[in-house]
Amino acid sequence: MLDIKFVRENPQIVKESLRKRNSNFDLDDFLKIDQARRSLLTKIESLAAEQNRISNKIKELIKDKKDPQETINNSKKLKAEIELLRNEFKNIDQAWIEKSLQIPNIPDSSLPKGDASANKVLKEVGRTPKFKFEPKDHLQIAKNLDIIDFKRATKITGSNFVCFKGFGSRLVRALINFMLDLHTERNGYQEIWPPKIVNQDSMQTTGQLPNLKEDMYRLEDTDFWLIPTAEVPVTNLCSNELLEEKDLPISYAAYTPCFRKEAGSYGKDTKGLMRVHEFDKVELVKITKPNQSYKALDTIVANACQVLDLLKLPYRVLLLSTEDISFASAKCYDIELFAPGLDKWLEVSSCSNFETFQARRGNIKYKDSETKKNQYVHTLNGSGVALARLIAAILENYQQKDGSVIIPKVLRSYLSGRKRIKK
Repeated sequence: MLDIKFVRENPQIVKESLRKRNSNFDLDDFLKIDQARRSLLTKIESLAAEQNRISNKIKELIKDKKDPQETINNSKKLKAEIELLRNEFKNIDQAWIEKSLQIPNIPDSSLPKGDASANKVLKEVGRTPKFKFEPKDHLQIAKNLDIIDFKRATKITGSNFVCFKGFGSRLVRALINFMLDLHTERNGYQEIWPPKIVNQDSMQTTGQLPNLKEDMYRLEDTDFWLIPTAEVPVTNLCSNELLEEKDLPISYAAYTPCFRKEAGSYGKDTKGLMRVHEFDKVELVKITKPNQSYKALDTIVANACQVLDLLKLPYRVLLLSTEDISFASAKCYDIELFAPGLDKWLEVSSCSNFETFQARRGNIKYKDSETKKNQYVHTLNGSGVALARLIAAILENYQQKDGSVIIPKVLRSYLSGRKRIKK
């Protein structure tokens, strides 16, 4: 969340941020609620002080053996008035909290303005393959090789779920181990194996709630949610903690399954591995001092790109526009792989700096050695990377005329030295 004091003192900056995001959040309405809440709180505090004064007067009257009844009656009336005001405050405070959680983060000034069409391609790496045959998409390849069973996954659960089988299962496991080894052994991340179910506070800290509620899976009649990404449990490892400055930056890497309803995907391409409700992902999370965070963001992007460089896949890096970044993000890069069978670019990583937005929600601070004050940290994350579309890209880029798929060299040691996937 944003610093509410900043919002009060800089409404025009916040309104400009909302315009850039094309957000319909009513800031004027929030500020009215905020002013009413503050006025009510001031009145309650003033009457509470008067109540204390009267209580002391009653004690003095009793001590001086004077009749305190009239003062006691006044005290009861005042107490009843305070109780009414506190009930009123409780209602307005709840509305204030709900509204404050709906204010999106302020986009960094470096972002292009506009919708997704304004996203800026910063670089393209690798050549898209040229085939001497008509390339197949990953659905056809997977079916021919018998490594993914979409039909039975639908029977077991429903549409847009996936069942890997045989060598497809081994490929998933190899990719997870490869990425975790890379990030922990070469890039300095500490591996985390977090819970895959979190509470509502954790979802609220990272910004999935309340805004993305329709995309999340909640366990019925509980406060628990299936995680949409490892970002949620891993970032919340530090919630409500005062971190040691010497321990920053903190770098975590975690593999988890991820669960998303994709409620807003109607009309989008959802076939095959394009948009599934459960997928595997290796997530990178960094927690830093404010002056370290944008350098850390560059590092996360480089670490995610390193995965694709080692797999020798064609990819590009995009700087997202003000309307395309997530609710909680201040700046975000997307990394996309080219899938020749689909003739599409597939997003496999989003790398974001949230600045203090998540830290304020989760109360994550450190004690600054210079100011001697407790300061909010900056939080960042990035996919390092997501598997469903990564597997689609590997199958499509490495497919051969005979229907087999060459295994990227960097994965072969995880697959008993095997060089191809054959039927």
